[in-house]
Amino acid sequence: MNKNLQEKIKLLPKNPGVYVMLGQSGEIIYVGKAKNLKNRVSQYFNAGVKNDKVMAMVASITDFYYIITGSEADALSLENNLIKKNKPKYNILLKDDKTYPYIKVDLKKPFPRFEIVRSIRRDGARYFGPFMAGINAKEILEIINSAFLLRSCSMQINEGSKKRECLQYHIKRCLGPCNGLCTRDEYMQKVHSAIDFLSGNDDEAQEILQKKMMQFSENEEFELALSYRDKIKSLSKIRERKITSLNRFISCDVISIASDNIHSTINVLITRGGRMQGGKYFAFEDGSVSLNDCLEDFLVRFYDKNNQLPDEIILNHELLDTSLLEEYFKSTYGKRVNISCAKQGVRKQLSDMATVNAKDYLEKSISKIKHKEDMTTSACERLKKLLNLKKYPKRMECYDISNISGVDKVGSMVVFIDGVKASEEYRRFRIKTVEGADDYASHQEMMTRRLQKLEEGDQKFPTPDLIIIDGGKGQLSAVKEIFDKFKIDIDLISLAEKQEEIFTLHSDNSIMLEKSDYCLQLLQRIRDEAHRFAITYHRTLRHKRSFYSELNQIPGIGKKKINALLERFGSVYEISNKSVEQLLSVEGIGEKHAKTIYDYFHKNSDIND
Repeated sequence: MNKNLQEKIKLLPKNPGVYVMLGQSGEIIYVGKAKNLKNRVSQYFNAGVKNDKVMAMVASITDFYYIITGSEADALSLENNLIKKNKPKYNILLKDDKTYPYIKVDLKKPFPRFEIVRSIRRDGARYFGPFMAGINAKEILEIINSAFLLRSCSMQINEGSKKRECLQYHIKRCLGPCNGLCTRDEYMQKVHSAIDFLSGNDDEAQEILQKKMMQFSENEEFELALSYRDKIKSLSKIRERKITSLNRFISCDVISIASDNIHSTINVLITRGGRMQGGKYFAFEDGSVSLNDCLEDFLVRFYDKNNQLPDEIILNHELLDTSLLEEYFKSTYGKRVNISCAKQGVRKQLSDMATVNAKDYLEKSISKIKHKEDMTTSACERLKKLLNLKKYPKRMECYDISNISGVDKVGSMVVFIDGVKASEEYRRFRIKTVEGADDYASHQEMMTRRLQKLEEGDQKFPTPDLIIIDGGKGQLSAVKEIFDKFKIDIDLISLAEKQEEIFTLHSDNSIMLEKSDYCLQLLQRIRDEAHRFAITYHRTLRHKRSFYSELNQIPGIGKKKINALLERFGSVYEISNKSVEQLLSVEGIGEKHAKTIYDYFHKNSDIND
C-alpha cells in the first residue's frame, strides 16, 4: 500500500457514509457503504484479511474518496445510486437478468382490466407474479376473464357509457360494461374475486369453470366445453404448486447464498399466494468484505431490477442488521417487508432447498464465470495494452450506419460496459443532412450529434473511454475530422469486417489478431451488435413508412389514429382483417371511422392477396 493511501486512511472519519475505490486510470472500481468509514475502509488494507476476491480488488486500488451521510440508511441509498450510475467492476450489477411477466390491475380506473406486463411501475396499480417455470401468464389471464367475465379490451369506459358491445359479450365472456349492462359495483365484485384468485384462493374459479364446462356440454356446444376443460387443466397445474403448510396469503422470496471466497452464487425461490412460482440463479464475483455485505448488496440490487418486493424475505445467512434494509425498502418502495433467517418449519425447509440449489449452481458455474471474465473484463484490460489505449476501456461505444440506396438512413450507437452490453444505454440516429448513400458523411453527422451531447454535459450521454467505428481507414479518418473539430481526447479505432482489421490513429498499418483472441471476439461482438441494432431500426422505419403510406389513403384517418391502430393490431394486414366491432375496440376509433376503415379494405381487397 502506498504512503498516500496510508495517510488518507489515518484521516478517515468514523461517521456513516459511502466510500469509492479508484483503479489505475482513475476509474471507479468499487462503491461501498459503511456505518463507520474508518473501520470499514481499513479492513480492505488489513494484512489479516484472507479473502482472495477482496485482495484481487485491493491490488487494483490506487486511490479512494468518501462521502459522509446522515445515517447508514442514507449511505445505502447513495451507494445504490452511485453503483447504478457508474457500474463499478467489482460491484454486483445483475446484468442480463431475464424479466418475467406479471399481471397488473389498476383499481383506480372505473372498470379496471387485468393485463400482462413485464415491468413494475410505482403507479398505484396492483401486480401479481412473476409467472415462471411452466406457469403461463396468458393462461392465467384467460382463466380470470373466462371465470369472472371481465373485459379484455383497452377501451376507455366510464360508468353510464353507451357503446356497442363486442363479440366477447355475445359469447358470454364479458359483463358488457361498455354498454352499461352492469353497474360498477357489480363489475368490481368480480374484480375482487379475481384478485382473491390471484392471491391464492382458486376454489371459486374452479367451481365456475366446472359449471360452465358442464353447461356448454349439455347444450352440445362442445368446442366451448373443450376450451373450458383446457382452462381447468391449466388451473390444476397451478394448484399442484401449492405449499400446503404455507399460508396462502404469504408471499415470500427465499434467498440463499453460496461462496468459495472468490465466486458467489445465489438462488432465489419465489412463492406467491402460497404457491411455488419458480426460481432464479445468479453467479458473480464482487469486492464485498463479507458474506453479510455481499448479501445486503444483492438484495438492494435485485429489488431495484424490476422485481416485486414480497411480504417476507427468508435468508440462509443471518444479516447483522435487518432493520437497515427493512427501513430502506419502506422508504424506497413504500412497503414493509420482514427479513429473517429461517430457523425451523416450512421456511427452513425452503431455505435449505435454496441453499442446495445455490451450492450446486456454484460448482457448475465457476468455469463459466472464469470464461466470462476472460471474454469481458480481462479482454478489456488486454485491449488497453494491445491498442496502446490511454485508459482501461470501461465504457465502449460502437457506431454503425444502415441504409438501402441512401433511403431511410439511420445510425446506431451501442454501449458495452466492462465488456458486457448495456442495452439501456443504446441510442438511434436518423441521418437528416446527408444526400444519398454517403457512409463517411453519415458517420460525421452522427458523431457530431453525439459529441454535441458530450459538450453540453448531458448526463444521459456519459464520456466513453473508447469509440469504435464499423468500417476501415476511410470511416476512421472521417470521424477523426469531427474529433479534431470538437478537440476531443478519446481513444478511437475502427474495425473493418472483411479481414477483421483493427485501425488506430497511432499507425497507418492495421492490427490483425488471431480469430481465437478474446480481444478480437469482444470487438466483433460490439460491432455485430451495432450492426444488428442499426438494421433493426432501418427495417422499422421502412415498414412504418409503408404502413403510413397505405393507411394515409383512408379518409379521416390521421397520424394519431394510425398509431393507435398499429399499436393495437401490429400491421396493415391485421387491420384489414378486422370487423367493425373489433376496430371499435381501438381508443379514438368511433363507429363512423371503424366503418370507413372496414369499407376501405373490403373495397380494396387486393391488400389481402
